[in-house]
Amino acid sequence: MNKAAAEKRIEKLKELIDRYRHSRHVLDKELVSIDVEDSLKKELFDLEQKFPELITPDSPTQRVGGKPLEKFEKTRHPEPMLSFNDAFSQKDMEDWLERMARFLALELPKDDLSRQNFAEKKLGGFYCEPKLDGLAIELIYENGIFKTGSTRGDGIIGENVTQNLKTIESIPLKLKLENSQFPIPNSQFPTQLVVRGEVIITKKEFEKINLEQKKKGLPPFANPRNLAAGSVRQLDPKISKERRLDSTCYELITDLGQTTHQEKHLILDALGFKTNNKYSKYCRNLKEVFDFHKNTRRLREEFPYEIDGITVTLNNIKIFKELGVVGKAPRGAVAYKFPLRQATTVVEAIHIQIGRTGTATPVAYLRPVEISGTRVSRATLHNEDEIKKLGVKIGDTVVVGRAGDVIPDIIKVLPELRTGQEKEFRFPEKCPACRTKLAKSAGEALWRCPNLKCFARQREYFYYFVKAFDIIGLGPKIVDRLLDAGLISDPADLFKLEIGDILPLERLPRRKPKAFLRGFAEKSAQNLIAAIRSKKKITLPKFIYALGIRNIGEETAQDLAEHFGSVAEAEPHLPPRLVPLDSAIEKLKKASSEDLQKITDIGPVVAKNIYDWFHNEKNIDFLKKLEKAGVEVENPFSAKASAGKEKLKGKSFVLTGSLEAMTREEAKEKIRSLGGRVSESISENTDYLIAGQEPGSKYEKAKKLGVKVIEEKKFLSLIE
Repeated sequence: MNKAAAEKRIEKLKELIDRYRHSRHVLDKELVSIDVEDSLKKELFDLEQKFPELITPDSPTQRVGGKPLEKFEKTRHPEPMLSFNDAFSQKDMEDWLERMARFLALELPKDDLSRQNFAEKKLGGFYCEPKLDGLAIELIYENGIFKTGSTRGDGIIGENVTQNLKTIESIPLKLKLENSQFPIPNSQFPTQLVVRGEVIITKKEFEKINLEQKKKGLPPFANPRNLAAGSVRQLDPKISKERRLDSTCYELITDLGQTTHQEKHLILDALGFKTNNKYSKYCRNLKEVFDFHKNTRRLREEFPYEIDGITVTLNNIKIFKELGVVGKAPRGAVAYKFPLRQATTVVEAIHIQIGRTGTATPVAYLRPVEISGTRVSRATLHNEDEIKKLGVKIGDTVVVGRAGDVIPDIIKVLPELRTGQEKEFRFPEKCPACRTKLAKSAGEALWRCPNLKCFARQREYFYYFVKAFDIIGLGPKIVDRLLDAGLISDPADLFKLEIGDILPLERLPRRKPKAFLRGFAEKSAQNLIAAIRSKKKITLPKFIYALGIRNIGEETAQDLAEHFGSVAEAEPHLPPRLVPLDSAIEKLKKASSEDLQKITDIGPVVAKNIYDWFHNEKNIDFLKKLEKAGVEVENPFSAKASAGKEKLKGKSFVLTGSLEAMTREEAKEKIRSLGGRVSESISENTDYLIAGQEPGSKYEKAKKLGVKVIEEKKFLSLIE
């Protein structure tokens, strides 16, 4: 092939490869297999090697080229790269609107309807798009050819990372005007065109890379953003290429006649850049912005990459420019973040909380802070060893994290912010409730109050029992009043309460603020008694769990119930029947420690706890008292009740985040009814992680371990 023929062939190959690239990496449509694309690239490479004078900067072969750099050169941005101020609540957004109106000397209406009309008529509305959690970049094209790519840097000067950005397939090396919804004058590119966007890595690719790290015996990367940023700043572009980075563009600096921010997106799309247009929306007012924010947050886990909120920009470019800049942020745009999963606050005190089994848990009392949309003022410190490990002191500034509906944890102390006024916390020697000396078993990290009559333990067990029996309307405050009045001494007494017992509570001396202690009206008393009596029938697994035996969680209670509760299999035509309480657990009471250890996941310590509980005279009396009070145990393990249990048999599930179609407790019950197991902690043995809204650290751990993550819709289809 002579040079003239090679030149024609090269141009055709470049055009075809670029069409396939754009379709695959920008439009997410595969026109040909990757093998076909690679074959075409190989032919192009061979031709260019034969005729090196025909190599051009826009050739697909130039996405990785040259030797590793010794350092990055500095490059000045044509215009400053600004960063947005953050907003975390609707009030923050309302304040932002007021600041803009005040700056423009406009009077903001007081009533909601007028304010909504004001946003569109006076300011031109808002353009909202997902806020990517990646690395901001700037791309400069000269005569339609990619010339320079840089990082934000300090906003004025960034690092030239052109060679690395060329490895990203979604970034076009040569611009080509596609069918556009926005007419560009003369359909010509200016001499210089400046575009801005974000380098990201998809969740899928992040998981793949961490699996590769694991195979190599290397530590996993912390999160997609850090990996993307680190990959762009590699001196060797071949490493960047291996990381399979992606990009999305959202800002057009060059004036091509656009008058709105939305038109910028249409132009970027027409020029061949990958955009988030399908996830973005024009909103007329803040009400529509709030709806967009809520919906985007709901769909957060469905996005192929990490997002941490939305950006809200005044759509009218003229007004946006008129508002100008404050500090390093434009007045006319804001990053409306999702509720923080972590936040910083101050530890104001540390107190010991005594649990139902006597566990002495240190709890940090915090300066109130909002995390995951919930205002929190306490965080668990777990045990004495955790306090030492964190090095936390009273008065410290700390990082607090909250996952799902779990009590927040202190993740990290920031000693750099200490003033010298912080105080060491010394673990007490005695129970703060009953003054009994705390004890610690061999090999345990936990201190415990050994006094079975400790009123703090008894009170906590009441709360636990009520929650396990799911008695709606009987909260801790009412339990406290019943205990203080001497109406109950153990949970069995709840089932013997009458309306007349509760009504006099309003005449008791109030030991607490009026807002806390409200008298019971007769109707309220009737409802409470009805709620308690409606829970006299309970399934065997829930009953065992409600006993509060140390180390017996929901899954172990389920295992015990299944092992000892199959008593109706000879009558498959009958529904699950009610059996006397003593008959339902007779086998369990007679089981030896050795018998118990034959059950899955029950070891010597747990077996001893079970055996000791059922051989304690006080506990036996409590069981008899429950039976006398009319508590009946429903056996869910007859042949008929066990039908359908094969569907999820042998499968282990962990839940994280909040579900929409059902509560997490209902989801657990459904899984168990189909033969599956539910665990609170994730491991390599977990089959599925069910991810609801705002999943916590379990989601990241599942990805690192390669555990299959399914969203709520997939879970619902699985159990149908």
